[in-house]
Amino acid sequence: MECGLIGLQGIGKTTLFTALTAHSVAVQVGSMKPNMGIAPIPDPRLAKITEFIIAQKVIPATLQVVDLPGVPTGGSNLNTVLAHIRNVDALCQVVKCYENCDPASDLGAMDGELIVADMVVVEGAIEKADRTAKHGDKDALKRVEVLTKVNELLEEEKPARDGDWDESDRAILKSYGIMTSKPMLYVANVSEDDVNGESEAAQYVAKYANDNGGESVAVCATLESEIAELDDADQSEMLESMGLIEPAVGPLARALNTLLGLSTFYTAGEKEVRAWPIPKDAPAPQAAGVIHSDIERGFIRAECFHVEDLFALGNEKAIKDAGKLRSEGKNYTMQDGDIVNFLFNV
Repeated sequence: MECGLIGLQGIGKTTLFTALTAHSVAVQVGSMKPNMGIAPIPDPRLAKITEFIIAQKVIPATLQVVDLPGVPTGGSNLNTVLAHIRNVDALCQVVKCYENCDPASDLGAMDGELIVADMVVVEGAIEKADRTAKHGDKDALKRVEVLTKVNELLEEEKPARDGDWDESDRAILKSYGIMTSKPMLYVANVSEDDVNGESEAAQYVAKYANDNGGESVAVCATLESEIAELDDADQSEMLESMGLIEPAVGPLARALNTLLGLSTFYTAGEKEVRAWPIPKDAPAPQAAGVIHSDIERGFIRAECFHVEDLFALGNEKAIKDAGKLRSEGKNYTMQDGDIVNFLFNV
């Protein structure tokens, strides 16, 4: 899962990036190149699995984060900057919600910049596809149809995600990297005395997200950056003192999972226990393919049980004796929290 951090200049976006990636990346300040890093996603179920299944390695799911330079309104190099995140799965728009802030203005400005950037791409794409369509190319005709609908939305100052798209339409939008078609998570960057996002500014961002089909989380980027520098014991102590349960990457990743329609399954054995994100309602062979294409290609069956059965019964033998160990075929729909062993032959 990959997300692009976007926002206007000076709103704490790169501070949030350093927190999410636990200061593991040398941040480039003042550069027009993006910062890129990986954030392990906290997973209480994964941690609990290791209490029952002892493994050499524990591998959480990860969030790939791309931190763009702050966007100056009306910037002539906007499309050059945005090119770095046209292929990400979702966008995280960071909004300043502490002293001297105006979230309404900032949200409007950033959304406006994205619409303008998409218009530049769409207008050029329509012109190119139209030339090919004149020769009877059916794919080009379809692209012209979809891009024209997108352009109509953009001209009305509406994002492409407001359109009614089927799967083939969305594939076209993705191929052109249409920014306003991507799921949007709005991150209210709050002060240390508003970590739960109860201020008027943070509540405005939450309502704006809800009204625009997005998700929202409140985060104090400065505080999270400080927490990320601590060892586990000190980190837990500081989180507790601030009334927080976990670092920001947890709620942020869960909000992205909701936006993207993802669930998590696990593989567990002596060598490793690992979390794997997949689309909700994915069939078992597709889940197997997330691990390796050979497993999907040679899929025979999936032997699985649910994490809650492990927590309740304690081990695989007890799970099997209780009739909770299942053997599922290629038509099985994966469930969030399945622990799976895939059998395959290639």
